[in-house]
Amino acid sequence: MADDKANAAAYWKANVRLITGCLIVWALVSYGFAILLRPLLAGIPVGGTDLGFWFAQQGSILTFIGIIFFYAWKMNRLDQQFGLGE
Repeated sequence: MADDKANAAAYWKANVRLITGCLIVWALVSYGFAILLRPLLAGIPVGGTDLGFWFAQQGSILTFIGIIFFYAWKMNRLDQQFGLGE
């Protein structure tokens, strides 16, 4: 019984750590690159526009999609590691 609780606690700790990492990347891209660092990125051309605008319009969307696939992949590995796979 105590081993099950320790296993569940370790699983949720790893899960929360993964979610926290994904949220940090999300905040960095959506707020950092697209808003706060946009003036610094304005001089770098990408596809006919500057990099800051690209992050605000396209880069953040592509990053969010990447985060979704990364989270699903890591959760499948985490489930297998803790014996909770399908």
